[in-house]
Amino acid sequence: MNFTASKQPENCLLGPESDSQRTLYPYVTGTSVVALKYKDGILMAADMGGSYGSTLRYKSVERMKPIGKHSLLGASGEISDFQEILKYLDELILYDNMWDDGNSLGPKEVHNYLTRVMYNRRNKFNPLWNSLVLGGVKKGEKYLGTVSMIGVNFEDNHVATGFGNHLARPILRQEWHENLSFEDGVKLLEKCMRVLLYRDRSAINKLQIAKITEEGMTISPPYSLKTYWEFSAFENPTQGAVGSW
Repeated sequence: MNFTASKQPENCLLGPESDSQRTLYPYVTGTSVVALKYKDGILMAADMGGSYGSTLRYKSVERMKPIGKHSLLGASGEISDFQEILKYLDELILYDNMWDDGNSLGPKEVHNYLTRVMYNRRNKFNPLWNSLVLGGVKKGEKYLGTVSMIGVNFEDNHVATGFGNHLARPILRQEWHENLSFEDGVKLLEKCMRVLLYRDRSAINKLQIAKITEEGMTISPPYSLKTYWEFSAFENPTQGAVGSW
C-alpha cells in the first residue's frame, strides 16, 4: 500500500518551483500513538485506521516500525509523509551500517535526527505532516521522545500524539509509575486506547502494541479491545445539552 503526496496546481507564474510536490493538505491520515516506559523497556500502541478525510477508508495501516537495532518509531498524521520519513531512516541506518565499526545508532541519535528533519522541512514551508514517537533501549538505558511536524520535541516517561495528547496523557500522569510490569503497562495502554476509541471518531477497534527491550523488539498481531456501549451518555448524548437537537 503506497500513498502519494498531493501536488501543487501548475502555474507558470510560480517559476522553477512550480513542479515541486508538497502535502498541502493531509489526505490519508492516522490518529493517536501512545507510548510509555515500563520496567524492562518501552511499550507503544497505535490503531490501524487510515482516514480519507472523515471516512475511515483503510483498516490495516501499520503505523509502528522498527528502526535499526535499538529503536521503534510510531507516527500519526499523513501516511505518505510517514513513508517518506521511513525512506530517510532506511538511508540513515544503511549509511551507519556501512561503517562496520561495531557501533549502531541508538534511539537518542535517531530522535535528534528526526527533530532536525522535521524542523528543516518546516523552515522550507514544506512540512512532513506527522507527529512522531521514538522509543528504544540501548545499553540498558530507556529512551522515549516525540517530535511534532514543526520540530517541537521533548523526552518524557510517557508520550502521546493527536487526541491522545489530550485524552490519554491525563490517565498516564495519574497511573504511570517507574516499575510498571509488562502486563500492567499493556493494561494501561489498552485503557488509553479504549478511551480514544470512545471519543475519537478517527480511531478504530483494531490495534497493535509493540515492545522494545535490550533483547529486541516485538510488534503484536492486530487485535480488538472489549468495549461497552450501554453507558447512558452514549445512548442519549445530547440530553441536557443546551441548544442541542
